[in-house]
Formats: sequence, C-alpha cells, structure tokens
Amino acid sequence: MSAVIAPRHAPTDPELLSRIAQGDLASLGDLYERYSGDVRRFVGRLGALGVQPGEVDDLVQSTFLLVARASHGYDGRVAARAWLFGLAANVARQHRRSLARLARKLAAWAAEPKSHGEPSPAELLAAKEAAVRAQRAIDGLPWKKREVFLMVVVEGISGEQAAAALGIPLATVWTRLHHARRDIRRLLAEEETP
Repeated sequence: MSAVIAPRHAPTDPELLSRIAQGDLASLGDLYERYSGDVRRFVGRLGALGVQPGEVDDLVQSTFLLVARASHGYDGRVAARAWLFGLAANVARQHRRSLARLARKLAAWAAEPKSHGEPSPAELLAAKEAAVRAQRAIDGLPWKKREVFLMVVVEGISGEQAAAALGIPLATVWTRLHHARRDIRRLLAEEETP
C-alpha cells in the first residue's frame, strides 16, 4: 500500500514575508519567483535604466535584497506586489540620485502581445511609434507623478495600496495621478503639433 502525498500548500504572500523576516531565504526565493517579472517590468517602465542594459536586473536584485531587511516592517495592509513596487520605486530613485543624472529613456515601450493574427507592417510601425511617444510622455513626467501613474494606471495597483506602498496620503496619490494624466495629454499634444 502506497502513501498518499497531499499537495503542497503554496504559502500566501504574507506567509512568505513573515518567513523572510525570520531569515528563511528559501521563502525569499519563492517571493522572487512570484514577482520578479512584475518588478522588472515596473522598474523598466520607470525609466530607471542607466547606460548598461543589465542595470534593470541589478535594480530588481537590489529590490529583493531590500526585502530581506524590510520584511520585518511588512504588516499586510498593502498587497505584497504593491509593497514590492514601493520598494522598487525607492531603489530606482536612489539609483538615479547616485548616478547624479536623469534616467535614460527606454528605447521603446514594451508592447503587449496581441492575440489576433499577425499585424501588418504598417500596424507594427504605428504601434511602435505610439509606444515610443507614450514612453517619451511618461519619461517627461516628474519622478513622483511618474511612479504613481505607472503603479495605478499601468500596473493596476489601487490608489490605496499605492499610497501605502509609497508612504504618502491617498489624496496625494489622486492629485499626482490627475496632474500626471493632464501632463501626458499635454506632452502627447505637443508632439503632434509641428
């Protein structure tokens, strides 16, 4: 007679962070596997790249190294993904300051894959041009507006979680988001006028 092995329970984010706070590095690895792609995309969209392409990976690694120290302060009021975005925003901000220059622009906005057949070359070109214009407009935002815009609009984090992750009042999130949207519309309109 063989023993039946119960499926392993996947720990929740708060459970992982609690284990990390107790020094469990395997849980840090699990959290990394779960969210490193999201953090990498967020950091890339912040425009925090320096000269070397590998710097995004360095910033992602720095974010997760910070998790090991910061996990003691995680209280579960914010979803772990939003909390990680807050840490990543701080790491990227420190990176910009340490380089003493503005972040370099992304070459192209990461286009989401389409599920409808093959696009025509004209559609690909139009999408790429729109993505580049959108990224330039986002890059034209002041840092604080940019991080709120990317967290709430692009990554789908709630305003409440963005506020908690960034350590700012909810009203500040909505104000920055309002101004970011207005600035993006203005920047896009300026690009279209010859």
